[in-house]
Amino acid sequence: MLSVATAAQAEPVESICERTQQAVTHIKESAVGATLDIHQFSLWYGSKQALYDITMSVQQGLVTALIGPSGCGKSTLLRSLNRMNDLIPGLSTSGRILLRGTDITNRTMDVITLRKRVGMVFQKPNPFPKSIFENVAYGLRVNGINDRDIVEPRVRASLEQAALWDEVQDRLHQSALGLSGGQQQRLCIARALAVEPDVLLMDEPCSALDPIATAKIENLIDGLRGRLTVVIVTHNMQQAARVSDNTAFLYIGQLVEYGETREIFTQPKVGKTFEYVTGRFG
Repeated sequence: MLSVATAAQAEPVESICERTQQAVTHIKESAVGATLDIHQFSLWYGSKQALYDITMSVQQGLVTALIGPSGCGKSTLLRSLNRMNDLIPGLSTSGRILLRGTDITNRTMDVITLRKRVGMVFQKPNPFPKSIFENVAYGLRVNGINDRDIVEPRVRASLEQAALWDEVQDRLHQSALGLSGGQQQRLCIARALAVEPDVLLMDEPCSALDPIATAKIENLIDGLRGRLTVVIVTHNMQQAARVSDNTAFLYIGQLVEYGETREIFTQPKVGKTFEYVTGRFG
């Protein structure tokens, strides 16, 4: 099995660019169009280029999976969608990312407002050392919302969406750190949902969880379909096939193929995609 480094040496990114020409197959579209439009987006860490001219639209209300071998740029692209990469010294970008028509790469963009609209769930659960209730209410409080008539219903609705309410309703004022790993991850999802984002980003949300907890997260994602737009990074091919409507395959910072998940996994248009989804490298 080729490592990413070996594969990269064997086939320069320029060759992939020329051969694939960023092939895009049929995209499953929602009735209301795209939430995110990415146009020729490139990113550098200092002098090292990590993303090359990414162009794709993320459809409203659908689940989009980003797949590819380690180091291919999946998490870099995901974190660009709410400007988390801005925290890295020496970062520079070109191109545009439009959130409902607003260019979020513009330096005048208020990133606090952006991250309210584009929430994020990380690979490892990161509950705050607060009660379960206050973890979910945190984003509301930060945004100046303290009215109990607003906060309490929002907390409950978010926990229900995260399929956690039935498990914690009797201990809302106990520490969130006492929850299991899977419960903590669902709590973090509830916390992100409480501020009613347009988009939810998920970076390997199940990688640290057991199969039962993973199944609950996947059911949760399925329940969010149609309510908001979800973009998930996953190394698990079966998970991408189960939970997503559309799938983007990245390789060495390049968008190789993007299309409806069923087609990407059964009838890919690009040879490199076929090699990856059939396990020939990665």
